[in-house]
Amino acid sequence: MRDLKAEADLRHQLGHGVAVSVDGPQIFLYAGTEDAAREVNRVVRQVLAAHELDADFALDRWHPVEQDWQDAGAPLPQTAEQRQAEHQRLIDEETRESLSSGQAGWDVQVEMPSRHEAVQLADRLKAEGRPVIRRWRYLAVGANNEDEAAELAAEIRRDVPATATVTTEAVPPESLPFARVGRGD
Repeated sequence: MRDLKAEADLRHQLGHGVAVSVDGPQIFLYAGTEDAAREVNRVVRQVLAAHELDADFALDRWHPVEQDWQDAGAPLPQTAEQRQAEHQRLIDEETRESLSSGQAGWDVQVEMPSRHEAVQLADRLKAEGRPVIRRWRYLAVGANNEDEAAELAAEIRRDVPATATVTTEAVPPESLPFARVGRGD
């Protein structure tokens, strides 16, 4: 969309109901429904054609179980058994990726009320064979998949003071633990 006139025309025709993001040469347009996305697709094709520009198009939707973008024509699971099977495929894939990379795919992040309590919890979790990184009052405990992280977080919540904070988060492959915390031992 280096053609500024085309971009202006497109923004005018799409209005404010469409979110836009750019990743290098790719433009992503987000609409609230499939019908709205199909209309956006039609408008974009029309505007680009009017400006003699060409592009490759894909109409995808977020798949809530697979946690990924998939072709809009792919059927979503309809039954509880189908949803469970897709969820299990996601968990299995997360586990495979975590084990093959040697890096936890999920973290259970714990903020303890004191450094002393954090040391005690880290020592206990390490004794159980869990991968733990501790910085001051903060711990990151590795898990191979989202379900494992949720179970571990629930277990930790039962054992820590009510003032502790326990959350789970997917770990981006390129991230470093405690990038947001910043304080060492």
